[in-house]
Amino acid sequence: MKAATATRPRKKRSRAPAKNGPNPVDVHVGARVRLRRTLVGMSQDKLGQALGLTFQQVQKYERGSNRIGSSRLYQLGQILDVPVSHFFDEMPDDIAASQRGHGAHGLADQAQQSYGDDSLTRRETLELARAYYRITDPKVRKQLFELTKSLSGPVPRIKKR
Repeated sequence: MKAATATRPRKKRSRAPAKNGPNPVDVHVGARVRLRRTLVGMSQDKLGQALGLTFQQVQKYERGSNRIGSSRLYQLGQILDVPVSHFFDEMPDDIAASQRGHGAHGLADQAQQSYGDDSLTRRETLELARAYYRITDPKVRKQLFELTKSLSGPVPRIKKR
């Protein structure tokens, strides 16, 4: 005859879905992780291995759908050779201001949209910058810089008020 074993009822964890999408700060930090990772030529898979995570988790960090904890942010800084402050640099004023006051509700879509349209974070731009800095001869690099400027046309002037 088997002895009866008491089983405890399992507590169900309730995860409420995010109503307004990811927090704009998480989106910004994730975009900065992606920017730096791409600039150093590291794949999501390689970064994931260095962190002991899957590339899917790295993707979630970069999209801002999963928040990066402080110890993980420190680890990312070590791996990507930047200070932790790098991930918060160039944060738009509206995002920073929203975190001081009454929260970030309603800004997630705006932040996600602005990062999607930013030409500085596009893969093409990052690859171009990496290739440019691989040119070891400063004279050749300067010539390429001048050629690129001349091909792009005149710089638009900003009107002063």
